[in-house]
Amino acid sequence: MDDRPEAAAPEPLDGRAELSEFLRTRRAKLQPGDVGLPEFGRHRRVPGLRREELAQLAGVSVAYYTRLEQGNGRNVSAEVLDAIARALRLTDAESAHLTHLAKPARHKKKRRPARVQRVRKGVLYLLDSMDGIPAYVTGARSDVLAWNPTAAAVFGDWGALPPGERNWARLVFLSPAYRDLFVNWDSKASDMVSYLRLYAGCHPDDPELSALVGELSVKSDEFRRLWATHNVKEKGHGIKLLRHPLVGELTLSYETLNLPDDEEQHLVTYHAEPGSESAQALRLLASWGADAGRADVISEAGRGPAGER
Repeated sequence: MDDRPEAAAPEPLDGRAELSEFLRTRRAKLQPGDVGLPEFGRHRRVPGLRREELAQLAGVSVAYYTRLEQGNGRNVSAEVLDAIARALRLTDAESAHLTHLAKPARHKKKRRPARVQRVRKGVLYLLDSMDGIPAYVTGARSDVLAWNPTAAAVFGDWGALPPGERNWARLVFLSPAYRDLFVNWDSKASDMVSYLRLYAGCHPDDPELSALVGELSVKSDEFRRLWATHNVKEKGHGIKLLRHPLVGELTLSYETLNLPDDEEQHLVTYHAEPGSESAQALRLLASWGADAGRADVISEAGRGPAGER
């Protein structure tokens, strides 16, 4: 019989502290000249705008803004949040994040069990039909839920990992192989944390998120530094440069598509420019399928039995 006490459940993120730090870090990024205000004096005690300067731009009292920046978002109106977002020059993603932090959805006090993430059969069929196109589905907290053989060839055989380790944040920050795979690893790492921050604003009481953030904060100095910036970003599209251990460098464009029926699930696809060396390399990897992914890409992370997709 094991008499050891059970591990305590991870504490949810502190909503007041999240709101306070987000506003403070956004304000620190702006200088008076950025928003058309005169700069008096060469030395300022705080980086960026002062609270009174931001309150002036937003059209609210200094006392009101101070309370908000201290984490007291109760009863704040959408109009005030919009005014503050404009004053801070927030992006659409940052504005949405501010709204979620200041006016969190009301939850019942009793914590509900975590919902099992499932991918619809139609989406699984779609993945399998995308021959030669690396594609996968991510869910809450950027968990990798499903993928096709070409994605396994490019990014590694996620089926060799225990389900709990199929998470982009864990792979990016804790696997040396993924640090080698992404040529611009710093950019990938920053994007990964920004996505998690956006998710955290919508789900501050997610115990699995709290556990993930806690683990990464302990094990990765880079994650801890990036998490403290409070940057947020939507999943989108762009170009990734990869250094694959079998075919060398790949330049792949990616698209992120939101799936219907589940706002937390995203279909991510990659493609190479037709006729390019990357396109030829991608075709070669696709012909090998998951066997290419088993070669080296996740040699550091893949230590569990083969799992089901």
